[in-house]
Amino acid sequence: MRVGIGYDIHKFQKGRRLILGGVEIAGETGLGGHSDADVLLHAIMDALLGAAGLGDIGCFFPPDDPSYAGADSRQLLAQTGQMIAQVGYTVWSMDATVIAEKPRLSAHIRSMRQRIAEALDLDESRVNVKATTNEGIGDIGRGRAIAALAVALLQER
Repeated sequence: MRVGIGYDIHKFQKGRRLILGGVEIAGETGLGGHSDADVLLHAIMDALLGAAGLGDIGCFFPPDDPSYAGADSRQLLAQTGQMIAQVGYTVWSMDATVIAEKPRLSAHIRSMRQRIAEALDLDESRVNVKATTNEGIGDIGRGRAIAALAVALLQER
């Protein structure tokens, strides 16, 4: 078994949709970034790639590559899952935390778990997502950014 950790952070940017865990959260300002800026899925991809010893998300989906402009991170996550399988691993479990002062995410957690599980072809019980605040500290605490942490456990096939 192998373990990896991932992290991502993006600032809010007016005029963008907010996508977290593959779920659009209506009525909220989105995050700035080259793709859809889904910090949760990006942290998960980094955790998966790290556990497999494949580097990080920028190695495969560079932020300066125009082909990834506005990309759907669920598709990138599915591709990451395929890469993991190609090097001989299966995703055993995934745990992630979204750190945000706003919006409140409890109503969206189940949908996020479902979308992540679907993209990785996993049973939803192997995917956990939680949310917390940054207690008013820093850009996250001031409501200017959202971050995510993820841990992935892979099993050799």
